[in-house]
Amino acid sequence: MRVGRPWSVAGIVAGGATLVLLAPAAPSVAQDAAPSEPLPLERLFDNRAVGDDTTPGTADFDGAGNSLSAQDLRAAGWTPGRAIALDAARLTWPRSAGSRPVRPDNVIADGQSVRLRGRGDALTFLVASSSPGGPGAGASGTGRIRYRDGSYGTYTLSAPDWRAGPAATKAVGLPHVNTADGQRAEAARLYAVTVPLRGDRQVASVTLPKDPGPGSDLHVFAASLRQPARGWTGSWAASTAGYTKVGPWTDQTLRLVVHTSAGGPGARIRLENTFAAAPVGIGHATVALQGSGAAASGTPVPLTFRGRAGTSIPAGAQAFSDPVDFAVPADANLLVSIHLPGPVAAVPVHTQATQRSYLSAPGSGDRTGETGADAYTGTLTTWPFLTGVDVRGGPGSVVALGDSITDGTKSTMDANRRWPDVLARRLRAQSGESGESGVPAYGVVNSGISANRVVTDVYPGDGVSTVTSGVSAGSRLERDVLAQTSARTVVVFQGINDLRWGTSAEDVIAGLKAIAARAHARGLRVLGGTITPCEGESLCTADADARRSVVNAFIRAGGGVFDAVVDFDAVLRDPAHPSRILPAYDSGDHLHPGDAGLKAMADAVPLRSLVAG
Repeated sequence: MRVGRPWSVAGIVAGGATLVLLAPAAPSVAQDAAPSEPLPLERLFDNRAVGDDTTPGTADFDGAGNSLSAQDLRAAGWTPGRAIALDAARLTWPRSAGSRPVRPDNVIADGQSVRLRGRGDALTFLVASSSPGGPGAGASGTGRIRYRDGSYGTYTLSAPDWRAGPAATKAVGLPHVNTADGQRAEAARLYAVTVPLRGDRQVASVTLPKDPGPGSDLHVFAASLRQPARGWTGSWAASTAGYTKVGPWTDQTLRLVVHTSAGGPGARIRLENTFAAAPVGIGHATVALQGSGAAASGTPVPLTFRGRAGTSIPAGAQAFSDPVDFAVPADANLLVSIHLPGPVAAVPVHTQATQRSYLSAPGSGDRTGETGADAYTGTLTTWPFLTGVDVRGGPGSVVALGDSITDGTKSTMDANRRWPDVLARRLRAQSGESGESGVPAYGVVNSGISANRVVTDVYPGDGVSTVTSGVSAGSRLERDVLAQTSARTVVVFQGINDLRWGTSAEDVIAGLKAIAARAHARGLRVLGGTITPCEGESLCTADADARRSVVNAFIRAGGGVFDAVVDFDAVLRDPAHPSRILPAYDSGDHLHPGDAGLKAMADAVPLRSLVAG
């Protein structure tokens, strides 16, 4: 039996959010007053989306008798009442989800006023849309945020359809849909959608979008203010590029080598179970300075997760370790060791690490606390699970969003000569507390993925695959840029893979505009990097180069899209033959610059362009 009003509708928009617009509190009581006394979200629940497999007819998500499987959710680690960390926000999966007797577990948005108080840099909703007529195009509507000082802002909340929405941006994916007649093998998905807030104001309440008419319903399962990462700077990062088969790894320890940009007196790590279908157990984890190879230069420092030695990360979620007093030098290699009790048959992974890491033998147990290297008999050139290292203090971070050139493909192994690495050294080399140009010594985090594109999800975002090109820059923007620790500026340098594979210049430009607009809405400064030449590489045809010129003309023109431009094309091209890389900068494949070219790129970034004013 469906609880609440008959099915209804928001508009047809999937994903994304609008800029919060602020205005003085309106003098009219009718205009400014909340539609009702704000209540905790769970007291507004009026729909049953989750049902037990043995009694599927007791829940009705979409008005047609279909529902989510409580067993599938538990198998994914989404147990009732569990805190789920998504894109740096903590949301609580409803305690009533799949309960007996069945109780409402979500609210169909129709102008309800939600009690949500505090300060945050963004507001995250756990949502999906439904339609009784079958899979739909999604639902969207405009809501309002009331601040304690009497001002308000508006936001657009867009929810993809729970059965037809994209896998690339899902929070969690499930393998079944329950119906009144039994279970059907069909994908079901939920989404985390984040909208901007005024971080300098206290939120008093949030009004959900109104129901604009028939079509589809917008369901809200959870909402949370995302707390800013004050007092932290992102020092290292890697973007999840796919979900690949391994081992299986059983009772083994990973010892991952990562290179810091900024330093600080304390540290924490970020682990992510992106794209996974099941939770992963972390037994223990430690951090240490690298000595030689897999050997630490001192006793590894234990890490905890909410006070415990280990943790379990639900499918699609992330986990930050607790802060630890551990002095992290700038421009240094760390060893982050992670014990996996296992078995682990597939992992979310960044494949092009250009860095050797280490793995203990199967069944060798927890070796995270060992200083020596003897237990680490295997090597890796990937980064599984680990996506970030933050340091205490510092001025915040610059994010480099890109593809294989940003990822460091063709740079020297284990040498940390990617252009973001070199940029970080330039920032640190400035004299004075704020740098000789008044530019802070930002951390620089690398969100490059080899073969990644601006507008195409090469890896679809679901399932075990050998494809590790990642979902599109647009699909991963929230996770890899907007939710990065203390991100201040993003350098967007991407598009050559779209053009090499036939995407029109107009579509690439539209994708870059959308990325810049979303970043600006979150208060980030946005730099656009021109696309570098690649004549001589098999897919870099004359037509692809012509489209590249169109995109570069758009980037150079600015037009208010970018705050500044970094002309990487002008830096790398051969003046005598502009459609190809200068031979001195060419790694040999005519697409990727070598170490000298990557250094030239980093040296070309005007440091003053990284800050406003």
